[in-house]
Amino acid sequence: MAALAITLLIGGCASSEQAALAERMLRLHVVAGSDAAEDQALKLKVRDAVLEQAQPLLTGVEDSAGAEAALLPCLELLRQRAEEALRREGCGERVSVAITDEWFPTKTYDGFALPAGNYRALKVVIGEGKGQNWWCVVFPPLCLASVTEETAAVAVQGGLAPGQAALITGQDGGYVLKFKVIEWWEELLRKLGK
Repeated sequence: MAALAITLLIGGCASSEQAALAERMLRLHVVAGSDAAEDQALKLKVRDAVLEQAQPLLTGVEDSAGAEAALLPCLELLRQRAEEALRREGCGERVSVAITDEWFPTKTYDGFALPAGNYRALKVVIGEGKGQNWWCVVFPPLCLASVTEETAAVAVQGGLAPGQAALITGQDGGYVLKFKVIEWWEELLRKLGK
C-alpha cells in the first residue's frame, strides 16, 4: 500500500513537471509519407524547409503562445515551402500543416531529452503520413541547438525556467529516469481511463 502511495505521489509530481514544461513549448512533428528510404530522406528536406521558413517568423517571440500566434497565419506558407522542397527532389506529394495537440513519447535528442506527454505541435504530414516521425521543438528553437550548454541557454531565452532547462538537458541529473516515471504514469492514467 505504501509503495502504491509513493508511486502515485511521484507520478503526480512528474506529470505536473511535464505539463508545466509542455506549456512553454511548441513541438515540431514531421511525418513521412512512408518508411521507404526515399520518403525518409524527403522528410528531412521538408523539416529543413519548414524550420528555415519558421525561424524568422519566430524572431522576437517570447513564449509558446506567441510562437503559435506567429505561425498560425503562416501555415499555408509553411505548407508551400514544404511542397517546394519536395518538388526540388522530384516528388509530387501533397503536404498538410496544422497546429495540433499531440501525444509524444519520451524522446532523447542531441544534448537534451523531453518527457512523454501532451504538447502543442506544428504538425507537417507528407502524403499519406504513414512513415516514421521526426520530432523536435520549434519554440524555443531547440531543433537548431546541438550542444548541451547551447541548448540550455536557448531554452532559458525561450521562456523555460532554469530548472526546466536543467531538467531537459540532464544538468539536474537523471532526466531519463524522471521521464520514464512520467511515461509510466501517463500509461497508467490511460489504462485507468479505459
